[in-house]
Amino acid sequence: MEKSVMVVGLDDSEHSYYGLEWTLEHFFSKSPENSPFKLVIVHAKPSATSAVGLAGPGAADVLPYVEIDLKKIAARVLEKAKETCTAKSVNDVTLEVVEGDARNVLCEAVEKHHASVLVVGSHGYGAIKRAVLGSVSDYCAHHAHCTVMIVKKPKIKH
Repeated sequence: MEKSVMVVGLDDSEHSYYGLEWTLEHFFSKSPENSPFKLVIVHAKPSATSAVGLAGPGAADVLPYVEIDLKKIAARVLEKAKETCTAKSVNDVTLEVVEGDARNVLCEAVEKHHASVLVVGSHGYGAIKRAVLGSVSDYCAHHAHCTVMIVKKPKIKH
């Protein structure tokens, strides 16, 4: 039987890693080879220009350094994703880094892999920050052509 594809969007945030761990725990951990899903993990790497968000004299000098940093982050995200999967004995996993805005990258990954589920972590931003940034999960929930699961990290009760 052809497995459905589950795409997990991953960035270098605690919420994002939690989303991956939660997904592995609930969909892959009992017997990974019997999971109905094939796992594809996608990291959207911002372009250096969008990360710096500035133009004009001086920007060009900074970009190569920013690019090196973004590549390091991308490598770290994939490394951590691989370790997390291996720890749960999930070995059949595809890891991708795609340059661009996470919103578009994740929706395009859904199309490309014909995914039936997209998983994103919730960043738990406040309303103001979310209004300014426009949340990736909100965007994907409206635009991805598949079921979108937003994994929220439980608030710790004090």
